[in-house]
Amino acid sequence: MKIDHIAMYVCDLEGARDFFVQYFGARSNTGYHNVRTGFRSFFLSFDDKTRLELMSKPQMTDSEKQRNRTGLFIFHSALEVKSK
Repeated sequence: MKIDHIAMYVCDLEGARDFFVQYFGARSNTGYHNVRTGFRSFFLSFDDKTRLELMSKPQMTDSEKQRNRTGLFIFHSALEVKSK
């Protein structure tokens, strides 16, 4: 068994995509856009076949967060880099 992909919501979809492409060598698909709901996403692929889905909706906001919150809106990922 393996994880197919991890998905996360971001407010700046293109900016997040560009970050992973520039600093982690990700390859992006051309994107998906549901014109009815406004939902948009990109799938990013990495050399080891890991995939990350970046998603966004037009009504998303980045409100202030409490440090001790729990629930679906917490996202954690760990990245290992060998050098700068």
